[in-house]
Amino acid sequence: MATFLYKLGRLAFRRRWWMALIWVLLFIGAGVAASSAPKAPADVFSMPGTESQKAFDLLDEKFPETSADGATARVVLRAPKGEKITDAENKAKVNKAVERLGKGAQVSKVDDPFKTGAVSKDSTTVYATVSYKVPGPELTDKVKDKLTDTLKDTRKDGLTVEAGGDAVPTEQELGGSAELIGIGISAVVLLITFGSLIAAGMPILTALIGVGIGISGITALASTLELSSTTSTLATMIGLAVGIDYALFIVSRYRAERAEGRTPEDAAGRAVGTAGSAVVFAGLTVIVALSGLAVVNIPLLTKMGLAAAGTVVIAVLIALTLIPALLGIAPRRTLRRKDRKKPVGVPFTDPHAKPKLGTRWARFVLRRPLIVLLVAIAGLGAVAAPAANLQLGLPDEGTFAPDTTQRKAYDMLSDSFGKGFNGPLTIVVDKDKGAGAAAKDVGAELKKVKGIVSVSPATPNKADDLAILSATPKSGPSDHDTETLVKKIRSDIGTIESKTGAEVLITGQTASVIDFSQTLDDALIPYLALVVGLAFLLLMLVFRSILVPLKAALGFLLSVLAALGAVVAVFQEGHLANVFGVDQPGPIMSMMPIFMIGVVFGLAMDYEVFLVTRMREAYVHGSRPGEAIVTGFTHGGRVVAAAAVIMISVFSGFILEDDDIIKTMGFGLAAAVLFDAFVVRMAIVPAVLALLGKSAWWLPGWLNKILPNVDVEGEKLYKRLGDNGGAPYSDPERELQPTR
Repeated sequence: MATFLYKLGRLAFRRRWWMALIWVLLFIGAGVAASSAPKAPADVFSMPGTESQKAFDLLDEKFPETSADGATARVVLRAPKGEKITDAENKAKVNKAVERLGKGAQVSKVDDPFKTGAVSKDSTTVYATVSYKVPGPELTDKVKDKLTDTLKDTRKDGLTVEAGGDAVPTEQELGGSAELIGIGISAVVLLITFGSLIAAGMPILTALIGVGIGISGITALASTLELSSTTSTLATMIGLAVGIDYALFIVSRYRAERAEGRTPEDAAGRAVGTAGSAVVFAGLTVIVALSGLAVVNIPLLTKMGLAAAGTVVIAVLIALTLIPALLGIAPRRTLRRKDRKKPVGVPFTDPHAKPKLGTRWARFVLRRPLIVLLVAIAGLGAVAAPAANLQLGLPDEGTFAPDTTQRKAYDMLSDSFGKGFNGPLTIVVDKDKGAGAAAKDVGAELKKVKGIVSVSPATPNKADDLAILSATPKSGPSDHDTETLVKKIRSDIGTIESKTGAEVLITGQTASVIDFSQTLDDALIPYLALVVGLAFLLLMLVFRSILVPLKAALGFLLSVLAALGAVVAVFQEGHLANVFGVDQPGPIMSMMPIFMIGVVFGLAMDYEVFLVTRMREAYVHGSRPGEAIVTGFTHGGRVVAAAAVIMISVFSGFILEDDDIIKTMGFGLAAAVLFDAFVVRMAIVPAVLALLGKSAWWLPGWLNKILPNVDVEGEKLYKRLGDNGGAPYSDPERELQPTR
């Protein structure tokens, strides 16, 4: 592989203008395709194989007038203090509001609270449910404005009015500032790292081109592949981070090769042949981790993972082709100013210069590997401790900011009717004939269930082969008692079905959240096994070792647990909530653990591959185990640290967004990169390798014969070029360091 990539790098360097033109045309072409493509479809959330999804499908098929997937708005109205909502004057105001709410092209129906009995026991509060014909994302601005105006006018009449539901406009929208903040900090880090404006600009420029092509491609294919508007969120986040990092490693290796006296073309070829090999395998681990999200069997999550994986593919291709082309356009200006005037072909490294910080740190770890290892593990363990109290769920309106109308409506319903009114259970009764009568019997049985406070009358369809009713639990939608209640009803439903001869299914938002969490729980182990297993094989090919990939996987688990602990501490328990803008601590999003495993595993392996391949390269070319560790940190420590800071800055930018899900994702990923790069890879990895010594690079003879030699460290390439390649220069000071 190294030889092939070396030739590719030199080809891109020589044909630099053609290569740059190809990528510019691809960028423009993708943009044109995106601008002329049909509008992306609305988010369609489905969970094939779950009971709640089966019930939704039955409603769509046999009872379409219910608009099962349509948006809803629950409008809560309360009389002025000391008055009753049932007073004639207040009742007239409510009827006026209900009449206005029922007008609109996309409105399906509005429930009159006085006819449905949606009046609180103290007669101070009522609620009216507005049902729409289309899902929330498909509602027109005119319809949303109509709802908002009705609320404002009713407040002017003297009533307290708030509304919740997916039809209610929300201010939690991506502001677009996250990407700009991440790019800005990345630019500063790159400038400090390279000391050259051109060198610092290359990774940012190529990352923006890659993300632009990726997002434009997603937009262009959105209608054909049914990719929703949220699909690009993960692709943007990951594409920016890896795009900058991959380019950073190629440019850094080019400068190192130039420092060894290589010509610009040869240096570009060697950079792509060696660091490019690491980029390929690092990219593959990220792609495997993201594509593996398909195992979860949630179409929306699968599409997000595949779209992000496609953006990573583009980032790898750009690093291997466009970066060497840009190096050919500005071969000298990527160097520090003091190095640009030195003649080509003459090394300008100083073997007797003061050791770099990475070199000094590696030597410190070599002297005290056991202490460093124990301190690092203990520190991560302490941060991971809150993860033991992890509570999973999906954000509901009870977690919205206290000043939002959704949260106020949620609290009003809880106070006046009970917590369960915010998350009623929809019961679907399926029977060839007499579904309405069977549903009445089901309702009578449900009234006997402890934890159910009320059951609505059954409503059959015209064919009387499907009926629905609503059951209100005593506990709130995100309470553990509600989950227990739903599972108990489902486990006992066989008795009810045998009495009525009908199939009884539980659905609705609350039941869907429970099924969603269960689906993720069931998929966690298979997903972890798939991703870690495939990545283990990839790393075994790269490092030709068993213990190094095993150590990489175990270190990753420590990073994820520590990151989850930090997420729980901030977003669930509320520590430092004000600092990170958390309005209402609550359960962690159900998909967060499996999402973090997928994304963080791929990113963690980036640092493992970039850092340890330099160690492996030095070891293959004759260095002793301890020397190889020092060499890896001398050449890769600073770059890995810069790459980590860049990723942290990109992800941290998303913490400033208003959307709670994006905020949690950004914080969790930033924390995971922080722990993985600066604790696991910078401390635990060299400590473990120092303790293992030569055993770290051991591979059974029979396995060594079976595994193909991908030559990531460039051994075959250097033999072909007729030099010692990656063999480190003679450094007496380094050779005196203890090795194991």
